[in-house]
Amino acid sequence: MSVEFSPFDYAVNENPFPIYARLLDEAPLYRNDDDDFWALSRHADVGAALPDSARFSSSHGPLLNRPPWGPDAASAVSFVAMDPPSHTALRTLVSRGFTARRVADLEPRIRDITRHHLTEALDRGAFDFVEDFAVRLPLDVVSELVGVPEADRDDVRRLAMLSLHREDGSQDVSPEGAEAQAALFGYYSDLVAERRKDPADDLVSVLVGDLPDHEVIPILFVLLAAGSETTTNLLGHAWYWAWRFPDQLARAFDDVPAWVEETLRYDPPATGVARLLTEDLDLHGERVPAGSRMWLLIAAANRDPRVFTDPDRYDLDRDTSQMISFGGGRHFCMGSSLGRLEARVALEELVSAVGSYEIDPDGLRRSHMGNVRGFATLPTVVARR
Repeated sequence: MSVEFSPFDYAVNENPFPIYARLLDEAPLYRNDDDDFWALSRHADVGAALPDSARFSSSHGPLLNRPPWGPDAASAVSFVAMDPPSHTALRTLVSRGFTARRVADLEPRIRDITRHHLTEALDRGAFDFVEDFAVRLPLDVVSELVGVPEADRDDVRRLAMLSLHREDGSQDVSPEGAEAQAALFGYYSDLVAERRKDPADDLVSVLVGDLPDHEVIPILFVLLAAGSETTTNLLGHAWYWAWRFPDQLARAFDDVPAWVEETLRYDPPATGVARLLTEDLDLHGERVPAGSRMWLLIAAANRDPRVFTDPDRYDLDRDTSQMISFGGGRHFCMGSSLGRLEARVALEELVSAVGSYEIDPDGLRRSHMGNVRGFATLPTVVARR
């Protein structure tokens, strides 16, 4: 029986790795006629396509979901749906908020935020690792960077999640998602107007000094959604897989950076990214026509046995240097250093406070949002040190 794959299938999202293994072996170039896309899964192919903006264009956006996929994707997700030179100019401006020095300077504040949320969760003994902790830390950090007031953050995240949610089997945004997008647009419009009148020490104030409103608002969509949800999912996966592989748990507690890096390889927050093929291309013996939707399967490439020995083993001693979890080329994730820092600080604080923990497998639930994979709930019971 030939392999069948759709990233819009909830069952696939629950455990995509057996299907990824078959794609890697049987169908390194996969065609889905129903959903109208081609998928590349092998590390060599994905790694070559990611930086090749001339042939694998970002102009229609990073998601297969409709919308934002399409020629107007940049109006929704800004520079993420652009190629050079437009992409270069906007990314350079936004990256001012993510310089190495600025990120490093954030560590004390990230540790303060971590301890605040962690103390509240640990005092209960039993808590939802996602909702009570992994969600709150990165949301607070990116909100402070951008300039979203603390009182608004839960609503902003709720609307952002709704705006990306998709129904089982569908690549179309739900009516509730469209309403959430409209509500977010209104909120960001008000925030931008406020900063134009009264600038503050935040990224919105920097952006409004250089860009018109219609260019600032899509950037906020990207930063607040991608900047918080991916780190939430990284933390949830680290917590879950160390528990699922008890032979690695002690190693994880002893070496947090290795814990972060192997989690990024083993189960990355972003499973894939979309590209538009700009010219006819011969791939694995087939001619793929210009104008095709391409799905670059990052999570499958990170499990390619041609690159990673025993790839389905969660192994904190392995060399992860060839993983491509943050993309590549001009669209390499500008928040990668911040995400790694947040994850390291969060897990260090957990290790210092928690002696052991258990997860209720019957209570965990996956989220279903575009190209990110993570937990919506992760019920946890801890024993403190």
